[in-house]
Amino acid sequence: MRITPTRLILGLAIAAGLAAEWQQWHARQPQPPAPQVAGLGDLAPDLQLNDLQGHPHHLSEYPGPRRILNFWASWCGPCLDEMPALDHAATSSQASIIGIAMDRPAAARQFLQDHPVHYPILLGQLKPPSTSARFDDNGGLLPYSVLLDASGKVLARHAGALDPAMLARWLDPASTP
Repeated sequence: MRITPTRLILGLAIAAGLAAEWQQWHARQPQPPAPQVAGLGDLAPDLQLNDLQGHPHHLSEYPGPRRILNFWASWCGPCLDEMPALDHAATSSQASIIGIAMDRPAAARQFLQDHPVHYPILLGQLKPPSTSARFDDNGGLLPYSVLLDASGKVLARHAGALDPAMLARWLDPASTP
């Protein structure tokens, strides 16, 4: 069968009409609300994340005058470098340290068998919007840490490993980060 110019134009017009109709239908569909992104001074979203055994936990379950959310992954060298200091802080300060693995569950479990820590580890959501993006980590940089006060307000955030001086300031409830 030979395609004549008239049939080609008619086919293109039908395709354009169907595309326009689909676009209008799609625009009328309810859109999910944009996820809350916690910036400085905002209340952090009380996300529910699973632990390594698959049990759900809310971030608000971890009390303390300050809470540090530390986003990390098994393949991240600087993450491994800062973990001993975070582990020490978890056992020697009143602050709550919460590790959030931005990794596959199996990789996080294997990593923690070789590098155990004494603070809770939760599994972050990797697909958009990722858990770290909910805390304004738009570049997906790791490690990424967020400091919350006792009420859950974001006091500070930091991309990269926390150096000892910064970690000490973050752990001191009397200091301004």
